[in-house]
Amino acid sequence: MIGQERVIRLLTIALFARGHVLLEGDVGVGKTTLLRAAARCVGGAYERIEGTIDLMPGDLVYHTYLAEDGRPRVEEGPVLRAGENLAIFFFNEINRARPQVHSLLLRLMAERSVSAFNREFHFPHLVVFADRNRVEREETFELPAAARDRFLMEILIETPSDPATRRALAFDTRFHDGDRLIGGLEESILAYDELNDVARAIQSEVKTSDALEQYVVNLWQAIRNPGDAGIEIPGVDTSRLVSAGASPRGLSYLVRASRVAAWLDGRTMAVPEDVRSVFFETMAHRIFFEPVYEMRRETIARELIDALFETVPVP
Repeated sequence: MIGQERVIRLLTIALFARGHVLLEGDVGVGKTTLLRAAARCVGGAYERIEGTIDLMPGDLVYHTYLAEDGRPRVEEGPVLRAGENLAIFFFNEINRARPQVHSLLLRLMAERSVSAFNREFHFPHLVVFADRNRVEREETFELPAAARDRFLMEILIETPSDPATRRALAFDTRFHDGDRLIGGLEESILAYDELNDVARAIQSEVKTSDALEQYVVNLWQAIRNPGDAGIEIPGVDTSRLVSAGASPRGLSYLVRASRVAAWLDGRTMAVPEDVRSVFFETMAHRIFFEPVYEMRRETIARELIDALFETVPVP
């Protein structure tokens, strides 16, 4: 992946924070390629399913077919096939799946478990990757708020604007074969069954000061009530902008991601820059606007967070 350094860093932060990731962007920008590459490097069992209009919840947990003897057979589906060794579950084109499928996925993400065949299946090492394109709207379903809130990050991948990068993507033939690129990566760089312990160690060892903790709480309060915080956005009544969101779960995810960002930079103390570096991807999708502003979400969310950083004093 070239021209996507920030996206790669954010994905790395999410992996060490043990959070689920949703990638969004135009068609053909490399969303699927990046997630497949990350799955190969993490190791462990990897399963994938394609979001389609006719996908049903049962398709995730079992598969039916006719055997050679003409009798029906039932086998475990992609979620259950690898059992507790499932490390990455990739849901391609998640917005094409029905709300019923999203409901099952919500439990899988929230509890890392599902019920099937009269028993409980647990996936202690699981991280869910998903992607969706923001161009096509036909035969798609918007993700419910509860499902979006379970993603640690929503990361936007945009087409690189640097002329040299664009030239390379167009004319360098090694970028024309995604399968070959991914096949050249080293497998299982990380011990997938040790990542939970690594993540706990990071959260334990990277400290936060009283000043930073107060800063995070102030950001949280201001993003929930931007009008009261004195935040101004041209053409927007900030006192009527936010209807809900920025939950305590979202705040805890923000702190987890900030600690990992500090750790990746070789520090044992998180600083405001760590918080700001992951704030948009961690918090923007948890903020819900009043309907009159929701259609302009992408622009207003960025303007709101930029104004938030300018308004809330940095310690």
